[in-house]
Amino acid sequence: MPEPGPSPLQPSPPPAGSPAAGAPRAVTPSVLDRILRGPSGLGTAGLQLGLGGEPPAATATAPAPSGTTATALAPERPAVPEAEGKAVPGLYHHPVAEPDPARVEEVSRRIKAWAEDEVQLYPEEWEGEFDGFSVGRYMVACHPDAPTVDHLMLATRLMVAENAVDDCYCEDHGGSPVGLGGRLLLAHTALDPLHTTDEYAPGWLRSLGSDAPRRAYRSAMDYFVRQATPSQADRYRHDMARLHLGYLAEAAWAQTDHVPEVWEYLAMRQFNNFRPCPTITDTVGGYELPADLHAQPAMQRVIALAGNATTIVNDLYSYTKELAGPDRHLNLPVVIAEREGLSERDAYLKAVEVHNDLMHAFEAAAADVAAALPVPNVVRFLRGVAAWVDGNHYWHRTNTYRYSLPDFW
Repeated sequence: MPEPGPSPLQPSPPPAGSPAAGAPRAVTPSVLDRILRGPSGLGTAGLQLGLGGEPPAATATAPAPSGTTATALAPERPAVPEAEGKAVPGLYHHPVAEPDPARVEEVSRRIKAWAEDEVQLYPEEWEGEFDGFSVGRYMVACHPDAPTVDHLMLATRLMVAENAVDDCYCEDHGGSPVGLGGRLLLAHTALDPLHTTDEYAPGWLRSLGSDAPRRAYRSAMDYFVRQATPSQADRYRHDMARLHLGYLAEAAWAQTDHVPEVWEYLAMRQFNNFRPCPTITDTVGGYELPADLHAQPAMQRVIALAGNATTIVNDLYSYTKELAGPDRHLNLPVVIAEREGLSERDAYLKAVEVHNDLMHAFEAAAADVAAALPVPNVVRFLRGVAAWVDGNHYWHRTNTYRYSLPDFW
């Protein structure tokens, strides 16, 4: 039999003398516009982003890669009014329109009812923190093409459950690196069910209600699998296993008081990051990117870069909050300062550059995939991931309850 030909999404080796594989390159206006605004032409009107027509302007706020211009990355579109909160100076990002207030209010109402009544997620004294998280505004901003509030709730429950595990097992509310692996393994069985004998199954089932994180995981996943295809559900489980592996690496470094090299830290953050959130954008959008297309190396690179860039956004906006804590908290500016001998300010500014490089690489990789396979579900998925990236920055910038910037400018 003849050998199969190369996949249309599999990148070819770069020719001699070309930039290294993965290096950021120019993104043409037409291709980026296709990603951010959606396909055009006969039969594609129903795929337009959002519910109210044109999406917001995609305005670069930091220099584009060498050889491109900000206008090349940002076609002419109406300006977007600035919301509260200050963006990190020099951070490359795209403004988004204010999320639909009616949807924000309804998602916020439903998620609080779920947290209080269905999974008993938090004690009364944590209510202010739950409200300050503003998860309704977060998810509506990140998923502008969700057809219904029910679809938005799929992402919102999972986001809240993930944060409950992070807070209660790892960090703010009783978390500890000691014994974390055992706790995470048992919590993961709320997402990826245990298949065991009749004798021992009842004990596992009882354990799923034994603490708030496991109750939240189980309930959020039950809702998700009823809407998702089996492939989408398994994809999410895989990405959550990646997340838990990242948690364990960070915990191991905390136990041994190890400050990783910068590249090691970035490797950890590729796992301990937001990846499970943008990877479900098709489920939340009410369609499916088929498994064979999602698994393509070029698409996996897009998703990984999106997760990496959005997670460094978190490092930058949460920097002052983490430094105010009682223990040293690893984030990219802290690691750069220690490993490269830079001042706090210079390390922070270098971390901004790292973020910008990741964003440019993400946009170039997404443009490559869109050009290689310009079919509606691929382009819509890329557009959904880009919308998630933009919405994530919007939430970090505007959540002044949680975040404030250092005085470095």
